[in-house]
Order: sequence, then C-alpha cells, then structure tokens
Amino acid sequence: MTSDRKRLKRFHTPGDVHELTFSCYGGRPLLSDNAVCKILCQSIDRAMNRHRHRLVAFVLMPEHVHLLILPTSIECDIGATLFAIKRPVSYRVKQYYEATDSCLRSELVVREREGKSAFRFWQEGAGYDRNLLEPKSVLAAIDYIHLNPVRRGLVTRARDWKWSSCRWYLSDRREVDSDLPTIHGLPGGLG
Repeated sequence: MTSDRKRLKRFHTPGDVHELTFSCYGGRPLLSDNAVCKILCQSIDRAMNRHRHRLVAFVLMPEHVHLLILPTSIECDIGATLFAIKRPVSYRVKQYYEATDSCLRSELVVREREGKSAFRFWQEGAGYDRNLLEPKSVLAAIDYIHLNPVRRGLVTRARDWKWSSCRWYLSDRREVDSDLPTIHGLPGGLG
C-alpha cells in the first residue's frame, strides 16, 4: 500500500536560514494557553541546543508556529529538529491536560486504526520549510513573522505580542523574557 501523503524534500546548504511553519492539530488554537506556549518554548530551546541551531526569529500564533533557524553545523536534519521540538511538546501537553483535567485531553485523541488511538497535538505532515538564501529574504521573513499577530488583529503593535522575538529585536538591550526561547538574532553580515 502506497501513501498519498506528500513527502517534503528538504535540503541544507551551510549558511542557509530555514523558515519553518507547523500547525496544531486540526488548526485548533491550542497555543492560546500560556502554559502550553511555555512548554513549547522550552522544547524549542532544547532542540536548538541539541541540534546546534541558532534561533533567528519566531512567533507562536494560536494555531501555528513560525521559526527561523540557522543550523551551525554541516550535518543538518530539519526533520529531526522538528521531531525534537514537537514530540516532547505533545508528551508534556498531554500530561498538563491530564493534571488540569482539561477536556482537550480526550478531544485530541484520534483513532489511527482498529484498536489503536493516539493523542494528537500537532497536525500530521511535514509542515512548511523554505531555505532563505538572500539577506533581504531573511529580513522579509522576520518582518512577516513578527507582523503575524497584527495582521490577525490579535494586537495593534507587533511588540505587544508576548510569544514572539519582536521585542528582542526592538530592544537596544536585547530584552530577554525567561518564558521565551533563546534568540540569537541575525546571522553575521545581516545586521
């Protein structure tokens, strides 16, 4: 039996910034809970360290995530990086839902096949992955990411959205929020 699911071809050239987008299961606003966002930010930090990537920019939207990452080694497996972010989040969020007796715990259980069910926090599939080769493309992606909450009407100014790297970029002192993942900023030569 062959799968009709699209396979995302990923490639990596040292120095390329990767723009990654992935979504919550069914497009649900599962990232509207601050505790869940903190769990995700911790997982992003751990994955960046483990896979030797720099987080350039990010935004957590209620139902999806945008990351700009720069791998710092020649060996790069974006799929493994995403797995290192998403799997621990699913596990910890499931525990969180159980501890808080959230109805989402049962609502996110799907039947995979006869006798087999699974908790689904993330939408299946590879998500979106684009290599950014030009400095202007990286800068445009950062602006796009930071303006997501404004375009959606969640805030009037990008800097007001907590779950974003925008404030870090706008602050002379590189404002750090302990709830957020570590931001390394633009690769050398971009600003």
